[in-house]
Amino acid sequence: MFVKRYWLRAIVGWLLLIALIVLVLPPALAATLSATGRLIARLPSVTGVERAPEQLTLAPLFTPTIDHWNADIQRWARQYDLDPNLLATVMQIESCGDDTVSSVAGAQGLFQVMPFHFTSGENQIDPDTNALRGANHLNFCLDYADGDTGLAMACYNGGHGVIDSPIESWYSETQRYHRWGTAIYADAQANVSESPALQSWLDAGGSVLCRRAAGTLGLTG
Repeated sequence: MFVKRYWLRAIVGWLLLIALIVLVLPPALAATLSATGRLIARLPSVTGVERAPEQLTLAPLFTPTIDHWNADIQRWARQYDLDPNLLATVMQIESCGDDTVSSVAGAQGLFQVMPFHFTSGENQIDPDTNALRGANHLNFCLDYADGDTGLAMACYNGGHGVIDSPIESWYSETQRYHRWGTAIYADAQANVSESPALQSWLDAGGSVLCRRAAGTLGLTG
């Protein structure tokens, strides 16, 4: 009788243990796999060894002065987690690829970054430094605009305050920036070879900026 009770208790104990394993193991295993996945994702920053990047390409609609920076735009896009076509759109409107240009307001370089975005001693027109500061500002605007690229470009031009204001209250320059930027970027996402929006921007004065950029980059003739 004692032996029967012993085996009964043992069987019940094993059944409880199996039930506990069934209930606990899947979440624990999932958490372990999730943690492992996060560790693998962080390996490049931990070890300094980069994973092979995915191939990124620009739409064919941009001017030759932007295509001149194609490889750099792709590299910056990977580095700062941005769509290369969005970066190219901003560069197109800001400088048309002229890395030496400065505005009357003091904006500098390829992405026309204002001086207060740089740290002391940085070369503001150095392409990599300019891209770093421009990308940081653009990412800030994207976060503030909840991922709305049109509003992010308006923020890039007119400051984050425009996001919470009606378009009619924006400066006319910011309104045009938003209109052209949104349309050019939409054409780039569609991967079209010609953009009426880009042509409209060129006709409105962008061609002057692009001629200067072509001269700076040695693309004339």
